[in-house]
Amino acid sequence: MNLIWFMLLLCLHFGVFPCGLSQNVSSRPAVVNIGAIFSFNSTIGRVAKIAIDEVVKDVNSNSSILHGTKLVVKKQDSNCSGFFGMVEALQFMETDIIAIIGPQSSVVAHIISHVVNELQVPLLSFAATDPSLSSIQFPFFVRTTQSDLYQMTAVAEVVDYYGWKEVIAIFIDDDFGRNGVSALDDKLAERRCRISYKEGISPGSGVNRSNIMDLMVKVALMESRIIVLHVNPDSGFMVLSVAQYLGMMGNGYVWIATDWLSSVLDSSSPLPSEIVKSMQGVLVLRQHTPDSDRKRDFFSRWKKITGGSPGLHSYGLYAYDSVWLVAHAIDAFFNQGGVISFSNDSRLLSVGGNLHLESMNVFDDGMLLLQNILQSNLVGLTGPIKFNSDRSLILPAYDIINVIGTGFRRIGYWSNYSGLSVVAPEMLYAKPPNRSSVNQQLYSVIWPGETLLKPRGWVFPNNGKQLKIGVPNRASFREFVSQVRGTDMFKGFCIDVFTAAVSLLPYAVPYRFVSFGDGHENPSYTELVNSITTGKFDAAVGDIAIVTNRTKIVDFTQPFASSGLVVVAPFKKLNSGAWAFLRPFNKYMWIVTASFFLLIGIVVWILEHRINDEFRGPPKKQFITILWFSLSTLFFAHKENTVSTLGRMVLLIWLFVVLIINSSYTASLTSILTVQQLSSPIKGIDSLKNSDERIGYQVGSFAEHYLEELGFSNSRLVPLGSPEAYASALLLGPKKGGVAAIVDERPYVELFLSSQCKFRVVGQEFTKSGWGFAFPRDSPLAVDMSTAILQLSENGDLQRIRDKWLMRSTCSLETTEIESDQLQLKSFWGLFLICGIACFVALFIFFLQIMLKLCRTAPAEAVSAVSSRSLISGRVRRLISLMDEKSDHSNYGNKRRKVERSLSDTDKELENNPRR
Repeated sequence: MNLIWFMLLLCLHFGVFPCGLSQNVSSRPAVVNIGAIFSFNSTIGRVAKIAIDEVVKDVNSNSSILHGTKLVVKKQDSNCSGFFGMVEALQFMETDIIAIIGPQSSVVAHIISHVVNELQVPLLSFAATDPSLSSIQFPFFVRTTQSDLYQMTAVAEVVDYYGWKEVIAIFIDDDFGRNGVSALDDKLAERRCRISYKEGISPGSGVNRSNIMDLMVKVALMESRIIVLHVNPDSGFMVLSVAQYLGMMGNGYVWIATDWLSSVLDSSSPLPSEIVKSMQGVLVLRQHTPDSDRKRDFFSRWKKITGGSPGLHSYGLYAYDSVWLVAHAIDAFFNQGGVISFSNDSRLLSVGGNLHLESMNVFDDGMLLLQNILQSNLVGLTGPIKFNSDRSLILPAYDIINVIGTGFRRIGYWSNYSGLSVVAPEMLYAKPPNRSSVNQQLYSVIWPGETLLKPRGWVFPNNGKQLKIGVPNRASFREFVSQVRGTDMFKGFCIDVFTAAVSLLPYAVPYRFVSFGDGHENPSYTELVNSITTGKFDAAVGDIAIVTNRTKIVDFTQPFASSGLVVVAPFKKLNSGAWAFLRPFNKYMWIVTASFFLLIGIVVWILEHRINDEFRGPPKKQFITILWFSLSTLFFAHKENTVSTLGRMVLLIWLFVVLIINSSYTASLTSILTVQQLSSPIKGIDSLKNSDERIGYQVGSFAEHYLEELGFSNSRLVPLGSPEAYASALLLGPKKGGVAAIVDERPYVELFLSSQCKFRVVGQEFTKSGWGFAFPRDSPLAVDMSTAILQLSENGDLQRIRDKWLMRSTCSLETTEIESDQLQLKSFWGLFLICGIACFVALFIFFLQIMLKLCRTAPAEAVSAVSSRSLISGRVRRLISLMDEKSDHSNYGNKRRKVERSLSDTDKELENNPRR
C-alpha cells in the first residue's frame, strides 16, 4: 500500500509539475535570433559592426538579462541600396527573426518599414535620421538615434544666433537629404530666416568633380555666404575640395556641416592633409552623448580592440545601445509570457508565383515586443534610453564643434531643453529651461580665412545683376526727388541722402534707379512699396513715410527726415485796437468771472448783514453796497470791513482768485499789445473734426487713408497736386469751391510755407513718423544703410544736404505755429471751483445757525388752533425777519463804537481846553 502511494506521488511529481516547468522553458528558448541590416564598408557601418559584436558578447555574458538564453545577431550588408535592403529583410522573414537592427540609410529604412509593418517585426534603426519616417505611417519603425528634425533646429538656432537671414543648402538628393533640408527650411522660417538657394547632389556613384564644379560656380554667384552641407562623406569632401579650389573657403564664407562630418572626424582621424586643409573653419554638429564611467570604460575597451582605428563615433554608441535595448525588451517580453511563434499570412499565400512569398511568416507576438521596446527606461552608453509620446528619444542634444588645424574644438552645445549653451546639457536639466536670448551662448569661432570676425553672411551677387530701385517720379515738390528730364538720372534731397549713405558702406552696391510714375501726377507710394513685395523692385528710395501698414510688408531704414501730419490754414493779423483790452479772456471766461464777482458780493452781504452795520440800511443802499463791494475787490480797494468768520474766509479765498486772474490778464494783455498776433478760424485737427468743411491733401500721400481712419468723410477730402493748387484752394476757401485747410506732411508744408506767407501751421503735429528707404523683409542691406544714415547724421552731412535742397529765406521769421492767445476758462476752473465750494460751505453753516435759532425762538402756539398753511407762512416770515434783524453781536459792536467815539471826543475837548 505504501508502495502504491509512493508511485502515485512520483507520478504527480514528474507528471504535473514538469508540465509547468516545460511551459516556462518553452517561453525562454535557448537561442533568440535578431537581424541587422547596414552597409559594412561605410563610415557608420564599420564602427557599428564592431559595436554590435561587442554588445552581443556583453549581453550573453550577463546572466541577469536573458537568464541563459543566447542572443544571436545575423548581419546582412545592404550596401546602402534600397533594393538589396528589401531583399535581405525578406530573407530574414523566412527565419525566426523577431527584431531587426538598422538600417543606417533612411532610403533603405523607408522600404524595409513597409515589410516589417506587414510581418509585425520591430525595426530599430540607429542611423536613419530622416524626419519623415513617422511612427504613424510605420508603427513598427523605432528610431534609436536622434531625428534630423532636431539637428536642423540646432542649425537654424545657430544661424539665428549670429544674425544671418539667408542660407544656401547643398544636400544629397534622396529621402535623407530632401527631407532634412525641408525640416531646415521650416525651422528657419520660424525665426524669420530662409533658404535662398538649394541644390541637390545625385546619391549615386555617377557624380564627379565636374558636376560638383558646376554646382559650386552657381553657389559662388549667389548673395548668401552661409552654406549648409547635408550630404554623405564622399560627396561632402568633394564639395569642400572644389570650394577650396574656387576660393570659397576664405573670408566671408560660413560652412555648417551636419553630423556626417563629425562621424568621419571621430572615426577616421587623422585625415589626409588635403582633406583637413579644405575644411578649416567649418562648423560641425555631432550628436551629444553625456560622459559617464561606463562610456569611458567602453572607449578604453574599444582602443584595445581596434587599436584606435576606426575610432568610435556616436552612431556606434547608438548601435550598441540598440542591441542592449532589444535584449532588455526581449527579457521583459518573456517575463510577460510572450512566446516566439510565427504564422503564415493568408494574403501572401494567395499571391502565388515563383517568389515563394508563402515562406515568410508573421511574428505573432510582435506587438507585445514592440510595446516593451517603447516602454523601456534604461541608461546606456548614449545616456537615458527612453521614448516620448511621438516615439523619439528624450533629451535630444548636439555638440557644436569648429574644425581648426588638424583637429577640432567644441564651441558649445545645443539641446532641445535650453537651446545654445557653453554648459553641457545634462547640467542644465536640473534647472528650469531658459531660452532667453541672453542665455544663448557659444564660444568664439575661427571662421574660414582664419579670422575671429563674424562674417557678414552675404555679399552682392557676382553675376552682374544690379539692384532695381524704384524712385517716385514726382510732379510737385521736386526738391525732394525728381527725374532729370530726358535722362534716367534722379536728383533731390532724398537721392543725395541715399548716394551719400551708399558711399559709406564697406562694399560696393551695384544699382540702378527705375522711375515709378508718369511725372504728371504724384504716384501712389503704397503701390511703390507693394512693388517690392512682388519682386518688381529690389528697394524703393524717396520721400517714403514709415507707416504701420508699410512696415508689415517691407523693412525700412533708420529715418533720415522727421515727418508728421500738420494742418495748414489761412490766417489774419490781429492789430491792437480800441477793444484790444477784451482779448485776453474769451467770452466764457468773461461771463464766469463777472458772475463770480456778483456772487461773492451777495454771499458776503448775507454773511455780514445781521452783524455788520456797513451792510445794513435801505434796500437801495444795500444793493449799491453789494455791487461796490464785489467790484472793489478787483483792485483790493473795498472799504467795508467783514466781521463774521465765515465772511472773512470767503473773502480771503476770493482775493486769492482775484490775484491770479489779475496777474494772468496783465501778462496776456502785455503780449497782445507788444507782439504781432495771428488768428485763424481753424485751430487744429480737432476743430476740423467738429466742422463739415472740405480739407485738402497731397495726391499719393498716406494722409488720405489716415484722415479716413480718423472718421473724415471721403466727400470732404480734396486731392491737390502742387503747391500752387494748395495756395489757390486755401485762398478760395470752402464757400467758393476751395478748402478750409490742408493736411500734409511737415517737410512739404515747410517748403510750401517758405514761399507762401499767407498761410500758417495751426495746432500741433498730430502724427509722429519719418521718411526711410524701403527694402524687402529681413534684407541685410537695410541694416547697413541704417548704420550709414546714422553716421551721416552724426558727422553733419545730413544737415548739409538738407540745407542744400530745402533751406529758404522767405517768410523765415514767420514760421511759428498759430496758437490761441486768449485765456480759456479751462485754465482757471479749479480756482473757481474752490471759491464756489467755500461760498456753499459758508452759506450752509450760516443757514444752519439761523435754523437752530429759529427753532429755539419759535412761539408756543397751539398746533390745533392754527392751520398748517398759516403755520408755514408764519415760519417763513419769522425766518426772513430773523435774518434781517440785528443780532446781539451787532449791538455790542455799536456800543463799542459809541464808546470809542466818546473817548475820541473827550480827548479833543481836553486838547482844546486844558484847564478842564
